[in-house]
Amino acid sequence: MLDCLFVSPGNSKGSYQELSVKYSAIETPTWALLLAESCRSIGYKVGILDVNAENLSLEQCYKKITKLKPKVLCFTVYGQNVNAGTTSMSGAVLLSEYLKKKEIVAPIVYVGSHVQSLPNESLDKEKSIDIILTNEGVYSLRNLLQLEDFNHNNLKLIKGIGYRKNKEIIINEPEKIVPQEKMDVDLPGYAWDLLPFKNKPFDLYRSPMWHAEYEESKRTPYAAIQTSLGCKFGCDFCMINIINRNNNDEIGVASNYSFMRWWSPEFIIKEFDKLINYGVETIRIVDEMFLLNPKYYLPLCELLKSRNQNDNLRMWAYSRIDTIKKENILEIVRAAGIKWLSLGIESGKKEIRLEITKGKFEDVDVESVIQKVHNADIDVMANYIYGLPGDSRETITETLNLSKKLCTRGWNTYASMALPGSKLYKLAIEKNYKLPTNYEGYAWLSYDCQPLRNEHLSAEEILKMRDDAFIEYHTFPPFLNKVRNKFGQKAVDNINQMTSLKLKRKILGD
Repeated sequence: MLDCLFVSPGNSKGSYQELSVKYSAIETPTWALLLAESCRSIGYKVGILDVNAENLSLEQCYKKITKLKPKVLCFTVYGQNVNAGTTSMSGAVLLSEYLKKKEIVAPIVYVGSHVQSLPNESLDKEKSIDIILTNEGVYSLRNLLQLEDFNHNNLKLIKGIGYRKNKEIIINEPEKIVPQEKMDVDLPGYAWDLLPFKNKPFDLYRSPMWHAEYEESKRTPYAAIQTSLGCKFGCDFCMINIINRNNNDEIGVASNYSFMRWWSPEFIIKEFDKLINYGVETIRIVDEMFLLNPKYYLPLCELLKSRNQNDNLRMWAYSRIDTIKKENILEIVRAAGIKWLSLGIESGKKEIRLEITKGKFEDVDVESVIQKVHNADIDVMANYIYGLPGDSRETITETLNLSKKLCTRGWNTYASMALPGSKLYKLAIEKNYKLPTNYEGYAWLSYDCQPLRNEHLSAEEILKMRDDAFIEYHTFPPFLNKVRNKFGQKAVDNINQMTSLKLKRKILGD
């Protein structure tokens, strides 16, 4: 019997359409792994059920759960992209409703960005959820697991949770998040050994195609790992900091909780060593701002460098374009095995870039930054957003033209979305803009995708420009030549096969 079974739900087929068969990534469930190890470190018996990785049916999930007999079922509803906490709710709710019909007696606890952003709405709408955790939930969950009985008298004593008392929704006093000085102690790593596999560890997980240099054989084994939590910035479109929530506002806004914490380099390198010993060389560093604080990332890169003597590691990490200052830093990063940097360029229009981050984005020469990265033999996954406040057809075209000029070997563009937990979500509520009618409407690649309109463009116009630009860039001869010159014709063939799959969009009449 388990004290807690962590359930990572699946939803990739709805969120990625045909791309889910081959092209979407399947990522190790970060928060299931972190919370499982945290609880296990103080004596609780835990397990992980990764529905997406094992491609389990509802009935298969039910049978596995009844066999394990958990005291608590904790659904960790996150994912590999910032919107995934909401889009993953579709698969999560489908499963929790099925379990309720099967009369599973263990309380169903949800933790994730959607319930953190909209705790009252989540409990009101989804009757299969018994309890929600209102922030990252480390201490709330530990305290829940101490209970012998989950009655109202006991639940009211647990900080950082929400639940129903008859028909009344109760949101308790907020719980603290793990402080910096306790990161290595209260979040002591990842429960890697609890992940499912077919023939060898991590073989059910696969990287994005571009991360593997557009080659299928390099995509697995694959893992994702964080060296820090949160972000000190408060971009309007982002909701990543909702895990730091410390109040009970009905609609949480992530930028109100901008805060970062780091594991020590000496501690986190041990987690990298575990992955390397498992044979994992394709690794994503999930941190929103990996190249931000040299106090942490430089010592870690030096430690990774000694593990990358044969240049066998294939890692990618995030950075903002205004945090890449010196070329010698990039040399250290490349020596550590980080071969891709994912950079948020967002818009080709300087005024839009500065506005969405409320002046916290330093004005930089984007072209020179990209050139510095390329000179260090690091490839760039360039990220753009179409339809931000102030965007028009002209500025979106300007962004596309900039991206073609930069000609990075990785290109990703999203239609602007009012993600629950972001400032844009609250803006949409205030302006009465149309929001998605279901969870998958928040998935950028889904059939039901419903982007946020702005003062110049409709949601339909924004989405069509995004989808057209995806094809235009990935069939752009200079881009394909650049990929061919470094990764070979097979990589180009895989890109051509990918662009042959046309996404269907409800709002575009497909």
